[in-house]
Amino acid sequence: MAWSTRQLADLTGSTVKAIRHYHEIGLLDMPERAANGYKQYKVSHLIRLLQIKRLRDLGLPLSQIAAMGQADEESEEEIRVLDAELEATIERLQRVRAELAVILRHRAPMHALPEFAPLSQELSDTNQSLFMIFSTVFSEEGMEEFRRIIAVRDDVGDDFDALPPEADDATVDRVAERILPLVRRMREEHPWSNDPVADSPRGAELAESTMAHALVELYNPAQLRVLQRLNVLLGQATDTNDDTPRHGAAHD
Repeated sequence: MAWSTRQLADLTGSTVKAIRHYHEIGLLDMPERAANGYKQYKVSHLIRLLQIKRLRDLGLPLSQIAAMGQADEESEEEIRVLDAELEATIERLQRVRAELAVILRHRAPMHALPEFAPLSQELSDTNQSLFMIFSTVFSEEGMEEFRRIIAVRDDVGDDFDALPPEADDATVDRVAERILPLVRRMREEHPWSNDPVADSPRGAELAESTMAHALVELYNPAQLRVLQRLNVLLGQATDTNDDTPRHGAAHD
């Protein structure tokens, strides 16, 4: 009994193109040809093709099947490796489904980070983009701390987001002075915010430069002036604290 390429494909639920490809990469031996030039596949070819199909159904790439040789040469270790890979894939898919559920629940954009999905309706496009960049430079612990910080929304943050590029100096100063006590409290309650890139997995220098570039490109000129003014005010407050005599200093 012999089968043509088309018959073999029909028997195995494969395609003629796939069978030809298996011949090209050495997965399936080339059969003898009849006098008319047509290939004549035998039982051994049918068995081998069914083995290949089975391994493909289990998720093995063709390159790995070729490296394994015949099915009876499979090792227990190769099966365990495949099982571990499938377990990792299942875990990844479950994580993705969980993240999609969060995104759907909060009607957030698909690209939104799941930890920020609950806030997506309140965050500007600029801040969503900025936070995505932060996620690449903050540590996991840092991202969790950052999420807790931004979870508290207020009118001051809205004023900053709505600041027009051409805002005058008085407006810039007023917004900066309103933000100042919030930043001071944040630094007291969340010490991590004093140096958020110190534990960056990318390294502090790269993380800091990345954040700086992001701020410059995503915030408008007036918002950048607010940040500059805020840094000056924070510096003045630090200098004042340093100049304050310690208790008992007169007796030193």
